[in-house]
Amino acid sequence: MIRALMTAASGMKAQQKQVDNIANNIANVNTAGFKRSDLNFRSLFYQTYEQPGASTGSNHMRPTGLQLGSGVEISGSHKDFRQGELVASGQGLDLAIQGEGFFAVKQPNGEIRYTRDGTFNRDGDGKLVTAQGYELLNAPTVSRDVVGIDIAEDGTISTRVSDDQPPTEAGRIQLWRFANPAGLKAQGANLFSETVSSGQGQSVSPGESGTGVIRQGYKERSNVAVVDELVGLILAQRNYEVNSRAVKVSDEMLQQVNQMVR
Repeated sequence: MIRALMTAASGMKAQQKQVDNIANNIANVNTAGFKRSDLNFRSLFYQTYEQPGASTGSNHMRPTGLQLGSGVEISGSHKDFRQGELVASGQGLDLAIQGEGFFAVKQPNGEIRYTRDGTFNRDGDGKLVTAQGYELLNAPTVSRDVVGIDIAEDGTISTRVSDDQPPTEAGRIQLWRFANPAGLKAQGANLFSETVSSGQGQSVSPGESGTGVIRQGYKERSNVAVVDELVGLILAQRNYEVNSRAVKVSDEMLQQVNQMVR
């Protein structure tokens, strides 16, 4: 009965974390470039009372054995980097990646972070920056007299100082690839940092070596499907209820044992 209490309690803790994860996914359904997370579960320690294949007599053995588990725990989380829907925004500095890859931005302390959110603006110095003011890595500075910015699928930036003059190439945006994107560490604010698990980021031109292309005037929506998340939320709630019922039943059985002893 004590084992049942501990097992059910571990199930309740795991489902609570599942609800927290689903709630975070749903909360970010309108966050540009957001990638949903999944939780992975694993069983806890098994106590073996009879080994499978143990001898039960002359030339006889136990076919299955007897093992009882002690519950479940969260083994890790997994970022789902599937493509989100691209929607037209009408803004010339809204950039979306169609395919694999990340934009690299530089924080004030010099650290590099990676993002799928391509909502950029020009700051007072003509640099392309995120909403937090982080500079797009290696992007050209756009002078103040520029009236038009064209960004091709391969990341080439062309600028125009007037509508009657031909565009001039100003530079090129690079994208970054990782051997294991799921190993990136989420830092909040739509930013990721590389880890030993993700591998070191490699700079690649858009459209080359399997890297995605850049779509100017588009935003990548979150890849959260609200209906799927709500179904997962209902399942987590039901699992939590069943485990709480197991706790209640185990408690009632313990009370009956105590009354018998008295």
